[in-house]
Amino acid sequence: MSIPTGRALLDPYAILLTTGLDLHMHYADFGAGTLGHFVFAASDFVGPNGRVYAVDILKSVLESIEGRARAEQLTNITIIWGDCEREGGVKIPPDSLDLISMVNFSVLTHQNSVVLSEVSRLLKQHGKLLIVDWKPGSESFGPPANKRLDQTHVQTMIEEAGFHFLKTFIAGPYHFGLLFIKS
Repeated sequence: MSIPTGRALLDPYAILLTTGLDLHMHYADFGAGTLGHFVFAASDFVGPNGRVYAVDILKSVLESIEGRARAEQLTNITIIWGDCEREGGVKIPPDSLDLISMVNFSVLTHQNSVVLSEVSRLLKQHGKLLIVDWKPGSESFGPPANKRLDQTHVQTMIEEAGFHFLKTFIAGPYHFGLLFIKS
C-alpha cells in the first residue's frame, strides 16, 4: 500500500476554502510543521496585506518555513516560536486573529483546556477555529488508534470551551474537519 503525502493526504487550499479565509485577514497555524503546508496556502488567501503566523515549538521547523518564505519573497508570513500548551505561550496580540488552525489536533495537544484558552485569547470576536484530525479506523499509518480522538469527542470538548460549532467536513481520505466560531 502506498501512503499518500502532501496534497493527496490533505489539500490545504481546499480545506482553507471551507473556512472563509480571505484577503487582509490574520491567520495562525498552531503546529505549523516542517513543510508549512497550511502556512503557504494561507499566504495566498490573505494576500500581501494579510498576515499569516507560523507557530511551532520546534525551532528547526520554523527555520525551514522561514527559509522557504524568504526564498519565495513572502512578506506576509511571520514566524512565531511559541507553546500553545502554555497560557500566554504564543506571542501574538490578543483578539487579533480571524482564523486559527490546528492540524492533527489530538497528536499536538496534551493540555486541551489550556490550548483552547490560548486560542480564545488570540481570536477576534467571531474568529474561527479549524480542527483537522485523523479519523479513527485508518491506523495503517499515522498515529496509533489510542492517540486518535473521536470527532464527536473533539466537537464536545471544543463546545464546552465556549466555541460554537459551525460545520464538519471531510478533510481528506484519512481526516475529518471541524469548524467553530468564537462566541
